[in-house]
This record gives sequence, C-alpha cells and structure tokens, in this order.
Amino acid sequence: MELREVPVPVPRHGQVLVKVRASTICGSDIRAIYREHLGVGAEAYRGVIAGHEPCGEIVAAGPGCRTFGVGDRVVLYHIVGCGLCADCRNGYMISCTAPERAAYGWQRDGGHAEFVLAEERTCVALPDELSFVDGACIACGFATAYEAVSRARVSGRDAVLVTGLGPVGLAVALLAKALGSPLVVGVDTAVPRLELAQSLGCVDEVVPAGEETAELVRRLTGGCDVAVDCSGTSDGRRLCIDAAARWGRCVLVGEGGRFDVPASPALIHNQLTVIGSWVTSIGRMDELAQRLVRWSLRPEVTVTHRFALGEAAAAYAVADEGRSGKVALVMDA
Repeated sequence: MELREVPVPVPRHGQVLVKVRASTICGSDIRAIYREHLGVGAEAYRGVIAGHEPCGEIVAAGPGCRTFGVGDRVVLYHIVGCGLCADCRNGYMISCTAPERAAYGWQRDGGHAEFVLAEERTCVALPDELSFVDGACIACGFATAYEAVSRARVSGRDAVLVTGLGPVGLAVALLAKALGSPLVVGVDTAVPRLELAQSLGCVDEVVPAGEETAELVRRLTGGCDVAVDCSGTSDGRRLCIDAAARWGRCVLVGEGGRFDVPASPALIHNQLTVIGSWVTSIGRMDELAQRLVRWSLRPEVTVTHRFALGEAAAAYAVADEGRSGKVALVMDA
C-alpha cells in the first residue's frame, strides 16, 4: 500500500464528484488483489486507487445529471456496466461482460481517497437516518448479503445456517433475523468472530468449525431450511450441503475455492436447490437502503475497526488477519 497525491478529478457529462466520507475494505480486495493477484476478467486490478465500497456527499455534478446533485448523500454501486446488455438492463451491472465494464477500485479509481469520480447512474440515495459508515457497508457487503437472503426467500419459517462470520456473514445473519428467521446458527473457525456474532445478537447459536459440526447443526435445527456459505472454502460449502434439510436452499456467496460434493447423495436425492449469488443489482441495493431504515438496522454495528485515510496500511493489515468485523476508512471523523 502506498499513499500518493493525485489531482481532484472534474466531472464530465453524466458524472458526479463525491467527497468520500467513509470507505470500507472488502475481503474480495484481500483475496484477488493482494493474495491471488488476478489480472484478467472482472477481478483484474489495473493499478488504480483502491476501494470499491465508498459512500459520501456529492460536491460537483457534470452536465446531464438528472437525479442527483450537489449536497446529496450517496452510496456507490461499484460497477459501471455498458447499460445495454441484458444483465445491465436488469440492474446487475456486476455481471456485465462488455469491454467497457469497470469497477471502482479495480479498473477505475475507487473510494480510498478524499474524492471519487462516479457515474450518476451508479449512485444510490443514502437515507438521512443512516450514517456514511452505514452506507459504505451497504456498498458491497450488506448488499451482497441482502441478495443472498432475498434469492433464498428467507422468512419466518426458516432455520438459517451461516458459514463464515466475517462481515458478509454477519450481514447475512442480521438480515435473516430482520426477515423473521426464528433460528440462525453461525459457524466459523475464528473464535473472535463467533464472539462478535453473539455480541451483536444476530445468531441464536454458534458452532466452532470441526469434524462434528454438521451433526451439531442438524441437531440444533433439524436440518437447515436455508444455508448460506460466506466462507469461500470447500469445507464451508460442504457443511452447508450436509447440514441442509431435504428440499433446503443453499446459497454460495463467499468467493474463491472449490465446490466438491457427491452429486447424487448430497444434492439430487436431497432435492436441494443450490444458488450462486454474486453481489446484487442496483435496484435491490436501493431497496435495501430503504428497508434498513424500516427495520432500524444499522450496518455499522459490524464495523470493529476505524482508521483515517493515512492509516490505510494498518487498516489493510487488520482486514487481512480475518479475525475482525468490518474495517472502515473514515474521512469525516
């Protein structure tokens, strides 16, 4: 990590300049940019300013902006798509495959700076009831979690398992509770994350990862109606399958790793539905921001560490340890 001084960008047609007030660190950055060093496809890092979870206030707007203007508080949907393909037209710019697709913090300058230049069409209004740190959490982590629980149709009838209690896993658990789940079980290998989940009240039971975990979870739940893997590990994904009830729904959210299961006994004979869920749509992100207010749910409760922009190296070191909640760079403190 290095700090540089760069010129403040000037918005052009359809663009806004956002003064960043908070920008969080995502596990995908740690994995793809700093660990696996991916250089192709959607995760190709182009040497730009990092940070794909920015939230702030618009301080300048270019010509052609029609909805957002100076003074508006906004969260940024972190992918700019072509706007014409089927995925973009459905709001899932994350899945755009056009050459011009660019993600903040990956292929174009992101939010780990005092200002970020954004396309107006990627802005989502931040309700007054939510803080800028709340908004940064929405920008990727909470929105990714909301997509997962929405696609699994979590409701008051469902016992929910969450494997991997990092920031996204915590968000899944909190949202499952908000949607009415009477029983949420969390599993992780890191004791501090198990303790954090308990302190937030988003899980009813925690189970350390181990050889007997699937049996313990099934004993607690009678088989999970919904299982969401946020660990990105083969073991975490297999646990979701093994602990699921017959006709259960399993959602794979955590990035990386492999998915190795015996198809017939584990999936086919148990009538399981397995869903791959990647981030979310801009429409669902907008919906989440409004519903968080209705639920009186503040995403910033998952933030355990806050750093100034100049302390970014320390912030990344904490995030890389994989034992904390969300790590945020806060510029309005």
